[in-house]
Amino acid sequence: MAKREIETGPQGPAGPLTMAAFLGAVVIGGGNFPAVALSNKDLEPLYGATVRFAAAAVIMFAITFLGGYRLPRGRAATGAAIYGLLGFGLSYGLLYFAVDGLGAGTTSVIVAAVPLVTLAIAVLHGQERFSTRRVVGGLLVIAGFAIISAEKLGAADRPIYLIAGALGVLSIAASSVVIKGYPQAHPVTSNAIGMAAGAIFLAAGSVVFGEHWSMPASGRTWLALIWLVGFGSVGLFILFLYVIKNWTASGTVYVVTLMPVVAIPFAALILDEKVRPSVVVGASLVIAAVYVGALRREQPRRDARLQETPEPVPDPASGT
Repeated sequence: MAKREIETGPQGPAGPLTMAAFLGAVVIGGGNFPAVALSNKDLEPLYGATVRFAAAAVIMFAITFLGGYRLPRGRAATGAAIYGLLGFGLSYGLLYFAVDGLGAGTTSVIVAAVPLVTLAIAVLHGQERFSTRRVVGGLLVIAGFAIISAEKLGAADRPIYLIAGALGVLSIAASSVVIKGYPQAHPVTSNAIGMAAGAIFLAAGSVVFGEHWSMPASGRTWLALIWLVGFGSVGLFILFLYVIKNWTASGTVYVVTLMPVVAIPFAALILDEKVRPSVVVGASLVIAAVYVGALRREQPRRDARLQETPEPVPDPASGT
């Protein structure tokens, strides 16, 4: 019965449960950026990400066994592990580093470049068809990213932070296409394996880079970690995999495109970050991209004689 909710792509609206999960992931994900910035004040970036995903993996495995879910096997397990290495390990290691140098608000908008990259990878892998409208949406995202990053490139910040953000975007996009290309398991079990794989990768990176491991020193850091583990990992990625199971990869990743709507004001309120005019302009283009690339319905043209078939797939039995 749930299969009736599956859409052919972002050109059509997702089902109500899928859209509710989509919006929930947007709100939670937007709150993650200032939480990461707070975590980074006390904890080394890779170590902080390791703690986050290791704790979340333990919770996911507990839910798996208490709920009687079966862990994926074979190709499904392989897909979950690769998804975790890319989506939790490599991408979050890079993004935690980027937040350290660029701030929560700017990094969140850089991450909004994910949809166009995901679409390109999905088309190359034959998962989705090329769509001019989705490309336009992706280009609006890139325009927003260019407006924001242009000022940063001319500032004193090292370009390495921008490079880390861009590589993080690539990793997120690749992880979304990977998990879509493997047999689908339950979101809880896929995330349990993926987060465990990502945490191991992050821990190894933390050791290699000689990070200092310590307990959080402030109550704000503990609160940030509680948010990042509970809502920002367990909650967010259950919702994310639910959406991607019932929609396309390039449609689902528009979750991260809407995150600046939440992240920028959160960062201003919680972290006292200044909201530059360029950030507002860039974020506005990003929001427009979400509408154009993912949420706008394809309406029949005024000349209905040329498009008598409505957007939903017609019933073959009707003879139309």
